Amino acid sequence: MDIFVHSGYRDLRLGRRLYDARKELCERLNLRAIVAGGRIPAYKKYADQLTPSQYIELVKNKEAYDPVLSFQLANDFHVRKIITNYEPNDRESRAYATLLEWINIYYEEKEKLIGAAKTVVRVGAVQWQMRQVRAFEELRQQVEFFVDAVAGYKADFILFPEFFSAPLMAQFNQGNPAQAIRDLAEFSERLREELVRLALAYNINIVAGSLPEYRDQTLHNVSYLCRRDGTWESQYKLHITPDETAYWGSKGGRRAARIRYGCGQGGDPHLLRRGVPRTAAYPRRPGDDHPVRALLDGYQERLPAGTPLCPGAGHRERMLRGHYRQRG
Repeated sequence: MDIFVHSGYRDLRLGRRLYDARKELCERLNLRAIVAGGRIPAYKKYADQLTPSQYIELVKNKEAYDPVLSFQLANDFHVRKIITNYEPNDRESRAYATLLEWINIYYEEKEKLIGAAKTVVRVGAVQWQMRQVRAFEELRQQVEFFVDAVAGYKADFILFPEFFSAPLMAQFNQGNPAQAIRDLAEFSERLREELVRLALAYNINIVAGSLPEYRDQTLHNVSYLCRRDGTWESQYKLHITPDETAYWGSKGGRRAARIRYGCGQGGDPHLLRRGVPRTAAYPRRPGDDHPVRALLDGYQERLPAGTPLCPGAGHRERMLRGHYRQRG
């Protein structure tokens, strides 16, 4: 849109009043700025001696007058960029122009009521006590209890620990740990479906610790992110412990997935990277201005009194075998 003042009405400061009206409209509509392109017609006098950039500095310093640029600078516009081939037939400007901006200092960014990016993300970490359960439904009830409790605090995430479905292993053959973990894996898909349902019902994102997955004669340790919108994604554990390999024959994943975290505005491109179920700290990336940098790092398992703990690598696997062998 071009603005002109009729030649018969010039020198009445009508151009300034038109610009003031545009600024007032920008303020009333709470717009961030006015951006415009402007010719530099007096550049023809200096084109043989100065570059467009040098000419603009000359006009800024009031060492030269340009009927368009000088007027725009006087109305608080600032040059942001030099445009080439703005009007190819504009011989006076040599086809150059300026990209100008007027900033509305009264602009206030509107707060989104729905889908706004969050500055604080609340995470609830479950301290999972290993209780014996007789059936899947008992474990499901325990899981829903924690989801209900954490969602009641308006949390964005609930984080379950690694192998939190292990209480179901007590019903299998404890003398063959490799077969027992594969039998346990038969519950994982059903449990994931239940977690997706709970995430949707309680409006909370569920980080499902990790669960065994047995597919195509390969055992993996997989973590699920069940989002509150009903979608889910998974990540295989990359670095398998020596005991997971020795006792269960587990295999590690091949690559770290990039997973959308599901917190904040819908379709937010910001991503969480989770290499293994315990990994939670994420480095800042260029252009990434989201304030959330981590979920949590670690968790605690509360065990019944008298449960033997074997320190060292793979103590969870030895603990689970020892615990359920005693109580099996």
